[in-house]
Amino acid sequence: MSTAQPLPPATTAPLDGHVDDRFASLRDEFARQLESGEELGASLAVIVDGEPVVDLWGGWTDPARTTPWQADTITNVWSISKTVTALAALVLIDRGELDPDAPVSRYWPEFAAAGKEGVRVRHLLNHTSGVSGWAQPITAADILDGPASAALLAAQPCWWPAGQASGYHLLNYGTLIGEVVRRVTGRNLGEFVASELAGPLDADFWLGLPESEFHRVSNVVPPPPAPGLDALPPDSPAFRTLSGPLLAADMTWTPQWRAAGIGGAGGHGNARSVARLNALIAQGGESGGVRLLSPGTVDRVFAEHTDGIDLVLGLPLRFALGYAVSHPASTPHIPEGRVGFWGGWGGSIVIADAERRVTFAYVMNRMSPGIIGSARSDAYTRALYESLG
Repeated sequence: MSTAQPLPPATTAPLDGHVDDRFASLRDEFARQLESGEELGASLAVIVDGEPVVDLWGGWTDPARTTPWQADTITNVWSISKTVTALAALVLIDRGELDPDAPVSRYWPEFAAAGKEGVRVRHLLNHTSGVSGWAQPITAADILDGPASAALLAAQPCWWPAGQASGYHLLNYGTLIGEVVRRVTGRNLGEFVASELAGPLDADFWLGLPESEFHRVSNVVPPPPAPGLDALPPDSPAFRTLSGPLLAADMTWTPQWRAAGIGGAGGHGNARSVARLNALIAQGGESGGVRLLSPGTVDRVFAEHTDGIDLVLGLPLRFALGYAVSHPASTPHIPEGRVGFWGGWGGSIVIADAERRVTFAYVMNRMSPGIIGSARSDAYTRALYESLG
């Protein structure tokens, strides 16, 4: 085992934690991004074959750079939340309580409305259900009520035939899967994650943040304005999804958002907790000595995937059972194979590499414009795989 290398003294941007010698280049890249000001505040974590080899945090929790990012600082991780939502479903699949090939209506009868009898659980997990957003009119405030917003989705028709193509379920991924979890277990998604995933793995991750934890939150810093939706056809899945509803990043600063536990975008955590959870995929169903999935269930994650231009994001993507897998045209810096990943709006990312038994997580507060990754996350990912050889 390699020895831990001391961190450089804190200068303009504080930097703390530990890192094995083997991953010094990842630490150096993090330090460079902090000192350049490209990074405001962030955390990085790497687990290799069950051993935490990188646990770094640095920078600031606020744009004024008055409060250093701490070991227990958490932030809204946006769509990294989807990986935890997927893990909740995978736990139920592993236990035989949820069949990915069954119609969603087996567990949620109302979902069969408007011709959705053929939508299967796996279609929710791999973004091919045809229900990638809420029909208008819908506001951001409307989606904070989980059961009510799920009922709206149950009542509307598919926007394309289920299973035919992927269309990224931008905000409603956790609402759909969370309602299935609730129907199967009698617990909402946040309660299930707390008791069956975060609790057993000692992961500081929340879908529904209690007020007692608000003091640890670093609010995200919104990205530059994105191009408008004017160029998209109003009846396209892309326009309907991206505008249904429109969401401003600063909504995550509100107590209502934090408490709602939106499973597609509202999780709060840091890189350490995200890595502990997703190590279940990288390590054959076990993390930190705790087994929550069988190797066979992890095999099912990678058994098949979509492959085409996503109808919402307009990118070539491959979605497996709850995770994306690398595509050479859109994610060339992530190896192909049994490697599950996803990112959060603004640039955060988690990679669960079952080929190499490596988990990598990056969580930050200063958002970049992209929905999947950023120049910073790409740089960290390259440094990771260069270190792994």
